[in-house]
Amino acid sequence: MSNKEEGFKRMLKGEVVSDSGDKTIVVTVQRRFKHPIYSKYVTKSKKYHAHDEKNMAKKGDQVTIIESRSHSKLKKWELFTTK
Repeated sequence: MSNKEEGFKRMLKGEVVSDSGDKTIVVTVQRRFKHPIYSKYVTKSKKYHAHDEKNMAKKGDQVTIIESRSHSKLKKWELFTTK
């Protein structure tokens, strides 16, 4: 993957909540935004299944995931590692 290619892919930061699958991790990504009517800040979270080729990430790790091709029905992200 070249740097030019990586520039167009979405990147998300989150915490690994499960690493029980082989080459699969589940990452929770939280986002904060201001509610349009009540003007109070709300925190929402979403879980993403990501491909971890070398089984490097463990539960509780802070990781960055990057958008990729579909690896399976749910896995459309992969663990981003800097070399």
